[in-house]
Amino acid sequence: MDFLQDHYAVKNELLLILISVILGLFIGAEREYRNKSAGLRTFILVCFGACLFTILSIKIGVENPDRLAANIITGIGFLGAGVIFKGDNKIEGITTATTIWATASIGMAVGSGYVYIALLGTALVLIILSVLTYLQNFIDNYNKVREYKIALTDSADIQYCENIFKEHHLKYLMIKQQYSPESLTVIWRLTGKNTHHEEVIRRLVDDPKIKAYQF
Repeated sequence: MDFLQDHYAVKNELLLILISVILGLFIGAEREYRNKSAGLRTFILVCFGACLFTILSIKIGVENPDRLAANIITGIGFLGAGVIFKGDNKIEGITTATTIWATASIGMAVGSGYVYIALLGTALVLIILSVLTYLQNFIDNYNKVREYKIALTDSADIQYCENIFKEHHLKYLMIKQQYSPESLTVIWRLTGKNTHHEEVIRRLVDDPKIKAYQF
């Protein structure tokens, strides 16, 4: 009888591990498709690892399961921090880091036997990452924020640039000025519709008073 119970328990645990791998694969495939820093294998291993740690803690009989959960979350926090980096104008990788954190919770749910909660969690993660991207892009198109670094011939052209921004209905904020004998470089933060940004870019390309620009 004990042998049959042990055999059933092993099969059940193997099934849970397989489920965690499949759920991690779904989330990892979405991140891989979007060419993020953490992809398919990372999310499979995160989900599988969290599941296996949870199963082991239950089998070993940890007196305080909260401590194990806290340690898993702490370890995932260090892993998530590794995919966060600073781009030219903003911090990037935060969504991938939080997705790693959410995937670990899904693996822990599977390891604890709460498969339905894990399935719901996976569906919600995929909806947030995929469907809400379109909403984010829609909002971004109407309130695009960019930092422009523009090289001018002299200081009088600062007002000239600000008039261009006003003409194209962009809110502007001067962040920094960098002067050299050859040119004056000014960094602005511009906010407005994406179409207005594109119009300004076309204007800067053809403007003889603009020596160089980047954003």
